[in-house]
Amino acid sequence: MALAHRYALYLAPTGPWREHGSRWLGRCADTGEALPPLPGQAECSHEWTRAPRHYGLHATLKPPFRLREGASPLEVDAAARRLAEGGSPFALELECEPLRGFLAWRIADADEPGRARIQALADAAVRDLDPLRAPPTPEETARRRPQSLTPAQQAMLARWGYPYVFDTYTFHITLTGKLEGDALAQARAGIAAFADPLRGQAMAVPGVSVYVQAAPGADFVAARHYHFDGACVDAAGAAYLQGPAAA
Repeated sequence: MALAHRYALYLAPTGPWREHGSRWLGRCADTGEALPPLPGQAECSHEWTRAPRHYGLHATLKPPFRLREGASPLEVDAAARRLAEGGSPFALELECEPLRGFLAWRIADADEPGRARIQALADAAVRDLDPLRAPPTPEETARRRPQSLTPAQQAMLARWGYPYVFDTYTFHITLTGKLEGDALAQARAGIAAFADPLRGQAMAVPGVSVYVQAAPGADFVAARHYHFDGACVDAAGAAYLQGPAAA
């Protein structure tokens, strides 16, 4: 049986947001292959994007988790299918903003309908896949630095294994690691150079995606994209779901 170290349910960006965001990070989440930089992209951006490049371009719905003892990758596949079956396509208006020290595409303030749809989708993802999640190890919990979290975030970490879910959740597509000072300003300008023309284009959300981390320390890759219309599309990590894609 092909068993990944960790599984996650993500929203995979689409259209030009996917193309430009993947080039900015320097890696395609569907194939795992390196991508050439965008025209004029600063060489230092490769360091800025090291952390998000590891996870692949995405927005988190259900954070990465190890399977509990007795759980199967087929159950991850089935849960993702059920979640997609209950949804319908929508779109999001995005803008680049700082969040907890890094830069990300976030939902524009005016897009309240999109924010509500994403919140409902993320809530369902966390709740529905949680029975498959193994409890975090003490080392995994310590890496979250619980002493630096708010009481609400600490409560989420204790119950759901991650501090930013439900009431503490913020949709974001991470574009940099933590930056400050001149580096933050330079990165924001670099993102604006290629992303500002996209501001008038809503990003389509046709479904949800399972990403996998094959082994500890390995980069995450997409395994399967589950469309709200029932279609599924396999990507590089599909073997770790052990189920055939539906045409």
